[in-house]
Amino acid sequence: MQANTQSDWTVIRRLLGLSWRYRMGCIKVFLYQLILLAMGLAGLGLTGLGIDFVRWQIQTTATPPHWPFGLAPPAAWPPMRVLVLLAAIMFTFAILRAVLNYVYSIAVAVLVERYIVVEMRSRVYEKLQRLSFRFYDANETGSIINRVTGDSRAVANFVNNVLIQSIIMLLSLFVYLAYMLTIHAKLTLACLAVIPVLWVIAAIFSRLVQPEYIRNRELVDRMILHVAETAQGIQTIKGFAREREQLAIFEASNEAVRVQQQMIFWRVSLFVPSIGMLTQVSLFVLLIYGGHLVIVGELPLGTGMVVFAGLLQQFAAQIANVAQVANTIQQSLTGARRVFEVLDAPIEIVNPPNATRLPRATGAVRFENVSFGYNAGDDPELRDITFEVRPGESIAILGATGSGKTTLLSLITRFYDPQRGRVLVDGTDVRRLDLDDLRRNVGLVFQESFLFSNTVAANIAFGHPDATREEIERAAKIAAAHEFIVNLPKGYDTLLGEGGKDLSGGQRQRLAIARALLLDPTILLLDDPTAAVDPETEKEILEAIENAMRGRTTFMVANRISSLRRADRIIVLEDGRIVQVGTHEELVRVDGPYRRTAELQFATS
Repeated sequence: MQANTQSDWTVIRRLLGLSWRYRMGCIKVFLYQLILLAMGLAGLGLTGLGIDFVRWQIQTTATPPHWPFGLAPPAAWPPMRVLVLLAAIMFTFAILRAVLNYVYSIAVAVLVERYIVVEMRSRVYEKLQRLSFRFYDANETGSIINRVTGDSRAVANFVNNVLIQSIIMLLSLFVYLAYMLTIHAKLTLACLAVIPVLWVIAAIFSRLVQPEYIRNRELVDRMILHVAETAQGIQTIKGFAREREQLAIFEASNEAVRVQQQMIFWRVSLFVPSIGMLTQVSLFVLLIYGGHLVIVGELPLGTGMVVFAGLLQQFAAQIANVAQVANTIQQSLTGARRVFEVLDAPIEIVNPPNATRLPRATGAVRFENVSFGYNAGDDPELRDITFEVRPGESIAILGATGSGKTTLLSLITRFYDPQRGRVLVDGTDVRRLDLDDLRRNVGLVFQESFLFSNTVAANIAFGHPDATREEIERAAKIAAAHEFIVNLPKGYDTLLGEGGKDLSGGQRQRLAIARALLLDPTILLLDDPTAAVDPETEKEILEAIENAMRGRTTFMVANRISSLRRADRIIVLEDGRIVQVGTHEELVRVDGPYRRTAELQFATS
């Protein structure tokens, strides 16, 4: 996938725009934090008030405590009653803070997990459904999976652990600073003199660690890809006794991720203590300068130095959060860039404005001077392809690997668009047709047909989920699949394993044919459906295909003469060009690639 070159500020602006969609949830979280902050300050103030009250009781020369809002207790109250009252108020605040902290945690979890993570994953997955095959050709499975899962969560982490926490941190710092200034301005400035140094260190850390997070995501992609390939190719791995080698590859990939994460951890481990050490400098200043102010009577002990110490510790804790926020923002920016790469990827195959509807095609197909290449600048896969197919006619396509057979079929369904020329269905350029209408008129059977982990009936009805059981069974009968289906443990309700691994290759292909036929397509595309089966199974599939071809325009990619000779016409491709066209009888009589293929197969049969 092409690297996302957006600057950090551009990505942050986009993340902020995304966050604005969840502003009500964010505002609720902020309000909870404001109340928690106010209650924390009130509890701290009460602690200082209690200390000043005790000191006043034991030192007659001490300054009387300053009661907030003039709410002093009656003078006749004994000291212990006052202290019990203060303790009761502080205990009540503690309970209320515990409850509110619980509510706050739930609100954050709902905001992040229920809305942001779920919606972001859905948006990425939805975009993946609309991207062309060219996108999937260019990107590995592991990377795509990681963007839907881990990288989508990184966007949510920005909202929670960067945006919300940053605003809470700034708000807290402002309140703590204002409170400290009201206690003693000079002491505040002296204690906070190290703050500019902290911001410089944070900026340096962010610049150093960002490339490491980018590299880390790439290594995780590679590891996930290896796991996916192992699961898909386990039969090949075991068949060649390569388990140890595959384990070694995984361990090397896993070790690379560990080393990369450890490198990040080392830098974070150096950064966090550095921030913590510098924040402690403020406490040294407080002890020396603040202690002097208390001794000379310029600063009260409780509501002055003790409260100031509590505020300074809270201030230092928020400053220490800069380390966590700086670390999280780099993770979030790395993940967000990868998510935006998917969301920004161009959708090449789209419905045209005022698309021509095609409720039911007749099946006429024409290629006019079509040329196509997967990548700009490379040699085209197809060159100047021109031919016409009448409704109901069957066309077989023969060619060596890489000659463009599958590519030709992909242009009919608009999996790709040609660079030059036109593909027409019923006389209309497919680029002008409604995309859903076009594809509902085309049935597809691939060389290796994919089946989902669902029931047999659901797999057949995948393209037509509202089909009745009668319609599903009728399609299965045409595809010669009904007999083996009813012998399965639960018949059509039998749950298939991943990829249909419970079935033989021939059974999977006949289910795929039934799936294509359930749509009752007027055009049927068969991409070498018998390539990977034995002769007996090939015979069963070909019988199913003959049933399926009746009354439909059919394109069948094949390399076996037994399949090719069943077609009305045969097109032979070489290096992306049409070199021969004719029936089996016509082509075997002339020298060319078709006759050479036939002679080779007859000689080995």
